[in-house]
Amino acid sequence: MEKIRERFKQNKASCESVRLRKRSSILYSTDIKTPQTLKIFGISIAVFSVVFRLLNCVLIQTSFVPDEYWQSLEIPHRMVFSYGYETWEWKEGIRGYSYPLLFALMYKLLHLMNYDTVYLLVFVPRVFQALLAAYADVKLYNLVLQWENPDVAKWTYFCQLCSWFTWFCCSRTLTNTMETVLTTLALCFFPLPGSKTHNSWKYLSLVSLAVVVRPTALIVWLPLLFYHFCVEQNKLKLITQRCFPIAALALAVSTLIDSVFYGKWILVQWNFLKFNVLHNVAEFYGSHPWHWYFTQGLPVVIGPHLPLFLHGCSLATKKHRILLITIFWTTAVYSLLPHKEFRFVYPVLPFCMIFSGMSLAKLQAWRKPVATSLLLLNLIPALYTGLIHQRGSLDVMHDLQHLCDPSGSQSSPELLFLMPCHSTPLYSHLHCPLKLRFLECPPDLTGNKEYVDEADVFFRNPLHWLQTSFPSQSTLPSHIVLFDCLEKEISSFLEENRFAKQAEIFHTHFPEGRVGGNILIYTRGSALKTNSSLFLDVKRT
Repeated sequence: MEKIRERFKQNKASCESVRLRKRSSILYSTDIKTPQTLKIFGISIAVFSVVFRLLNCVLIQTSFVPDEYWQSLEIPHRMVFSYGYETWEWKEGIRGYSYPLLFALMYKLLHLMNYDTVYLLVFVPRVFQALLAAYADVKLYNLVLQWENPDVAKWTYFCQLCSWFTWFCCSRTLTNTMETVLTTLALCFFPLPGSKTHNSWKYLSLVSLAVVVRPTALIVWLPLLFYHFCVEQNKLKLITQRCFPIAALALAVSTLIDSVFYGKWILVQWNFLKFNVLHNVAEFYGSHPWHWYFTQGLPVVIGPHLPLFLHGCSLATKKHRILLITIFWTTAVYSLLPHKEFRFVYPVLPFCMIFSGMSLAKLQAWRKPVATSLLLLNLIPALYTGLIHQRGSLDVMHDLQHLCDPSGSQSSPELLFLMPCHSTPLYSHLHCPLKLRFLECPPDLTGNKEYVDEADVFFRNPLHWLQTSFPSQSTLPSHIVLFDCLEKEISSFLEENRFAKQAEIFHTHFPEGRVGGNILIYTRGSALKTNSSLFLDVKRT
């Protein structure tokens, strides 16, 4: 009888243990395999991603690089409203109209609805990019879910949302942003080793779109395309019935679009390759040592995820090898080009997040403190770079909007930007045809070794340039915009011509070279009285 009681107690304890384990797995584990639960969880992720990226979009109030405006928003503004500025790239035909055409359609719709306000012209394209980024986040989660397991999928998704650089870039109107989104979506349909579903038509179409938007997307996809060719059983069918038709159609459509807007037959992809690779024009805008991407570029982009990424690489199996090769290949090829920027390796960042997710899934004992630290370490640079660093470029355009006179009753102001080239946006952030002049810096395309651009000429001797460019009072601008580091050098010119400081706008805590910590707006003579109410003579912080 005693043995029966003892066995009964053991069975009861065993059942209780099983029941607690089941409850724990439901509450705390992500390894939920029932279709209904996964479906509900997937919908929740989709909704959360949209809300998160929209919040992300609102909290990005700084500038990054000039291409964010000058190669995207300025072009559709000129297309729709018939005034704006085209940089030398558009005059030489090395940029395609396919990407700006998306924003031009948005601008045209806003114009037809009579809602073409400055705020919407700036914000709508960024919301569009944010929604695309949210969709890419969800698709990345679904990819890892069917390729790995729910636990790795969840932590990959967590790492993707935590990434400070993704937060910083994903809602910006950069071709690199669209390239990254299209690359992520294409990877979801790519025949990865061990993946359960793939679709050659879909992934090749997305790759073609990425190459149309930014030809350098082909760098990322070359090893992946080669891998697909090697594992494909029917190679002839892949080439003749998949790759060639899709690539030919994409090239034909993009060439037609570009030819229409350039007014002549043109192959932008060839021009892009010729100028940036064969003639190495990009080096004009700066160069870095060959190892920069390995020692600075990629580590900064990956950010606090770097230890997890390296640990995830050590956990990689044979099926992950192609992603590792792609990351290394892309970084190595970009390292061969003298001109380097952080945003160029942005398209491989989602690949890196997969390995970071694998690492977190493996670190079961340390998972909670590591995840908390990861969140906090990414939150600081994300908020600082999104809300504070380099915000003056946008804030100054907001202040200058007050100079726009819809009635046209007042004389049109003339603005002079004495700043490094393309330091601020232009008409896309003013939306009125003010007379603007700024320092230009197109590269020399004639082979003249003694060529010096206008910006360099100015900064070598600012006073001489001003006296030469404005020989009389009648030629002077009504407003001058400059960084505070230039103020002392041209103070005599400002005083002599009765310019008075009307606004001082914070830009960055880390001034460097020709870029100062604050942006100043000076107003001259009669314009001072007219516009005194439009500016606050205070230091904005």
